[in-house]
Amino acid sequence: MWIADNWKDYQVIDCSKGEKLERWGDYLLIRPDPQVIWDTPKKDRGWKRPNGHYHRSSKGGGEWEFFDLPQQWCISYGSLRFNLKPFSFKHTGLFPEQAANWDWFGDKIQKAGRPIKVLNLFAYTGGATLAAAAAGAAVTHVDASKGMVGWAKENAKSSGLENAPIRWIVDDCVKFVEREIRRGNHYDAIIMDPPSYGRGPKGEIWKIEEAIHPFVKLCAQLLSDKPLFFLINSYTTGLAPSVLSYMIGTEIVPTFGGQVKAEEVGLPVAKNGWFFPAAHPEDGKPDSPLCIFA
Repeated sequence: MWIADNWKDYQVIDCSKGEKLERWGDYLLIRPDPQVIWDTPKKDRGWKRPNGHYHRSSKGGGEWEFFDLPQQWCISYGSLRFNLKPFSFKHTGLFPEQAANWDWFGDKIQKAGRPIKVLNLFAYTGGATLAAAAAGAAVTHVDASKGMVGWAKENAKSSGLENAPIRWIVDDCVKFVEREIRRGNHYDAIIMDPPSYGRGPKGEIWKIEEAIHPFVKLCAQLLSDKPLFFLINSYTTGLAPSVLSYMIGTEIVPTFGGQVKAEEVGLPVAKNGWFFPAAHPEDGKPDSPLCIFA
């Protein structure tokens, strides 16, 4: 497991009975997590005094209950600053476990000794985009949601990266990649975090089980002659790391070489020092198969 253990402003304090108690800066949130199947005593006083509690519904979905929580606040990770806004499906706008990936590829970019172009697909609120830009890369950030791209721009400004070489694109990721192939553009690194199911800005439908393999094949055509890495993060239940590793191994490695690694990403639990495989609220635990090029 790759552990995101360098956080100062975020912490999993405890987890029990289908929920986890987290500290996001100065505020405590209780959110459901399908992997918390144990029933250990909830002794931390934060369980009784949260600033926000997301309650799951037996009919699906759920709703927030707030106790003295601002509509928006910021937390930092190193030089990066993220604007948080609790919204549907228990989300806050950030997946803290992804910091394990940010640290890894940030180091790769800094040590590359050459200019690096990164393509970030299904880029959400820009955590990976900002981490890559802060490491010195030129980044193309693509997401189908105009709102999420706007949020990512806010995070860039908060992080002092508003003038960094970031290209912000609102588009269906498949169509964007197809156009980039026709344009003859190439990237030294590709990052993607595809959803299990989604719609593009013009109603394009994405189903990961049907779309991910042909999409990886498409993306392989965008890699430069000397690629640095190819990273897929997935929260989809049933899509095992070995499946994604096999796709990368068969579609990327024969042409570009390199080695494939796959692990869960997780977070330390303050109460007991164990490590928790963080999960998407509606899917499963996140796995990050990646290809590292020599």
